[in-house]
Amino acid sequence: MKALSLAILFLCCPMWLFAADSDDIGDGGLHKQDWFLISFKDIAEDIEEAASNGKRLAIVFEQAGCIYCKKMHDTIMTDPEVNEYLQAHYTIVQINMFGAEEVTDLDGEVLTEKTAAQKWGVMFTPTILFMPDKLPTESANALEAAVAALPGGFGKSTFLHTFQWVYEKGYEGDEHLQKYHARKLAESK
Repeated sequence: MKALSLAILFLCCPMWLFAADSDDIGDGGLHKQDWFLISFKDIAEDIEEAASNGKRLAIVFEQAGCIYCKKMHDTIMTDPEVNEYLQAHYTIVQINMFGAEEVTDLDGEVLTEKTAAQKWGVMFTPTILFMPDKLPTESANALEAAVAALPGGFGKSTFLHTFQWVYEKGYEGDEHLQKYHARKLAESK
């Protein structure tokens, strides 16, 4: 009887631990933030919606089981300073790098999430594409229209400073992101 009880406990504990850790996991296995935009993934519409709210659109590519995505959600996006900044200045749309949901590119091409990632050259997760503050006047796909990209997992400072630099349109000025980041780090000391 004791052996049976231990076997049941052994089998139940891993499931309980997994269930406790999966509160922020969506149907596709991706970590979620309750403030991410649930949209039809029409990039032109999402840019316009973000702009109408005084925000910028960022597209975050993730994949199930990505340890860097988990860190981004669990430690970086939950940091009060980062969380407050992102919610105040950005609309974020999440795309599954290997997903099958439809995405409408700025050039009108309808793709799956997977083919959008391939077309836009996304190879790492998380990767964040920062879209322009208004629709491009010339025909372009999302990669061509993006004003910046953040490929891979970074710490809080680099992550936050990249979002700030894009929102402040640093890409239009003379201060490269790396110099902006170094200046912001020096100012925080």
